[in-house]
Amino acid sequence: MSTPSIIGQRHAPPAVSGSAASRAPRRQRGAWARRAPLLPALVFMIVVTQLPFVGTLVISFMRWNALDPSDKGFTGFDNYKEEFTDPQLRSALTTTVVLTVTVVLVSLVLGLGLALLMDRKFPGRGAVRTLLITPFLVVPVASALLWKHALYNATYGFINGSLTWIWSVFGSDNAPQPDWLSTSPKLAVEASLIWQWTPFMMLILLAGLQSRPTDVVEAARVDGAGNWDIFRYLTFPHLRRYLELAALLGTVYVVQNFDAVFTLTSGGLGTANLPYAVYSTFYEAHDYGQASAEGVIVVILSIIVATFALRSVSSLLREETH
Repeated sequence: MSTPSIIGQRHAPPAVSGSAASRAPRRQRGAWARRAPLLPALVFMIVVTQLPFVGTLVISFMRWNALDPSDKGFTGFDNYKEEFTDPQLRSALTTTVVLTVTVVLVSLVLGLGLALLMDRKFPGRGAVRTLLITPFLVVPVASALLWKHALYNATYGFINGSLTWIWSVFGSDNAPQPDWLSTSPKLAVEASLIWQWTPFMMLILLAGLQSRPTDVVEAARVDGAGNWDIFRYLTFPHLRRYLELAALLGTVYVVQNFDAVFTLTSGGLGTANLPYAVYSTFYEAHDYGQASAEGVIVVILSIIVATFALRSVSSLLREETH
């Protein structure tokens, strides 16, 4: 006769004390109190970034050219279809890919070499590090102007001046004086961007080198491993995550680069990338719908790359915590 009562007691939910029940609302109020100061910043970020993007997205589906204000209306995906059928826009997309891949890969290789050098101890290492970081701290427009006038200028630029001096050393006055921005426009843009982004790659890879376990490296040296073996089997596998992170972050920024192309070549001679195409379509052709579609494509490409970059950062943080 007592079995049902025992079963009922066994399956009855535990009683919740009044103090425990009162602590839950207090914890919720405390959490909201900690988050409340962040709400103005969140609202500001939404107003400044998300609302303009929503407006751009809406305009990208419209037929809107300021030169013909009467012909305005909804056009669907026609602007996006034109992006992939217009030869000039396809050329801008190809130039963006080539420019980004070249700058990121060369900057990674140079940054890795500099990071390996800066990881060694030598007199004046702090001053050398500061000098190597300086190009990354220069404003992008100022960097492009520096390369355009101080280095590439055919009359008084440093490169042609150096060629004149080298030829004069060998007793010749016929030194080549090429106009670099006309003869090698893409190479000129890539060189200026590589100069600016190599320090960024060096900083990330140097941080990765300094997080390498020194006891493992010392044990490998005791066992007779050479520098190449240590780099191949210990350093490079350890730097793989940092190389991925540097490449992804560099890609996000270089894809959106506008300053170097606009300042050095004004988008001419096959150097126009997608950001410059957006500028040209908006300010020169006054086609707001087409320019908005181009801008949305640039944002989508940047978000895709940034997603992989965030995953790399998360994996690095998990490795550091474990």
